[in-house]
Amino acid sequence: MKLSIYIAKRYLFAKKSRNAINVISSVSVAGVAVGTMALIIILSVFNGLETMVTSIFNKFDPDIKITAAAGKTFIADTTRLKLLANVRGLCCYSLTIEENALLKYGDRQYIATIKGVDDNYAMVTNIDSSMWEGDFVLKNDKGRVFAIPGLGVAQYLGMRINFITPLNIILPRKTGSTNFNPETALKNKYIFPAGIFEVEKEYDSKYVYIPLEVARELTEIDKGVTSVEIKFSENADPQSVQKSIVKIFGKGFIVQNRYEQQEIFYKVMKSERLAIFFILTLILIIASFNIIGSLTMLIIEKERDIQILKSLGADNNLIRKIFIFEGWLISIIGAVAGIILGFIICWLQQTYGLIKLQSESLIMDSYPVVMKLKDFIIVPGTVLLIGYWAAWYPVRYLTKKFLNKDV
Repeated sequence: MKLSIYIAKRYLFAKKSRNAINVISSVSVAGVAVGTMALIIILSVFNGLETMVTSIFNKFDPDIKITAAAGKTFIADTTRLKLLANVRGLCCYSLTIEENALLKYGDRQYIATIKGVDDNYAMVTNIDSSMWEGDFVLKNDKGRVFAIPGLGVAQYLGMRINFITPLNIILPRKTGSTNFNPETALKNKYIFPAGIFEVEKEYDSKYVYIPLEVARELTEIDKGVTSVEIKFSENADPQSVQKSIVKIFGKGFIVQNRYEQQEIFYKVMKSERLAIFFILTLILIIASFNIIGSLTMLIIEKERDIQILKSLGADNNLIRKIFIFEGWLISIIGAVAGIILGFIICWLQQTYGLIKLQSESLIMDSYPVVMKLKDFIIVPGTVLLIGYWAAWYPVRYLTKKFLNKDV
């Protein structure tokens, strides 16, 4: 083994009689290095984007969300809620009601979703840490209620925290007699905004938070809720908690964790990541054809050396290993160079944010990059596997001529 590696290194770094072999070997190393570097960078950028979007979702989405399997609302009876409160690993829960409503502020109108939440909601999510203006206060000590619109809603309505102009929330009545008087067909509530939150453009342009009791008054839902949102305790086992909640609520309810609440997004991210990995791997395979060309020319050039080694007692396996190791060394050098370059570029992007995002709707101004150890294991493993195949094939095929023995 040591002899074959030693000779392979000599063949790789020694000057050849044909300069084209040196050029092709250098191009092979460069191709593998660039492909490896690209894989490391692309996977790290995907990690960064996933982390960034997950942090956005975590500010709005609870650890567990319970909704009705059929219909929009359900009765959160006290028996189930008592059992829910005793689930091990559960920190707290919040009752919510969601409904589309017409918003009027001054002479502007906008259709948004009002979300009525109870006093525990700020503990269930991290929405109170995403205030663009004001504070996440839905009710003060005097019992006065407030609204918390998203930044997109506030900008469209021209709303600011001034406590001069109230926000008018309008919903159609669900009960009462039918008549042609629009005033009795609609239910409205004037409420001042106490703050404006900013999470992500889609959420900011859709939601307005109001107290749960105000939402009940407007929607005329006395006992029902749209969802029960839950937060885990620090040392909770998410799967165990979710299974316990499913047992409590039964088949008529949908119990979703954070991944399941945004399942489509996460599946798309994984599919894109996998597709990019396969595309760049295909490019690496194409680049490895340079290794095949380099080894082919080297074996032809070293025909005399092969005969000398055989006369000195070298067996066929030793001669094959020499050229396989040389091809593999090209992949190893390229992989190491690519990993180092990829790490340096990712570190520079993490530290200095060299490449900027061309979007004002995101919370970051440069491409996020997160380096993970598994990527630095999977990528070189893939590169070395491709490199071994690229070395094994020409050696197996071409050495038949010089070793006079079928493989």
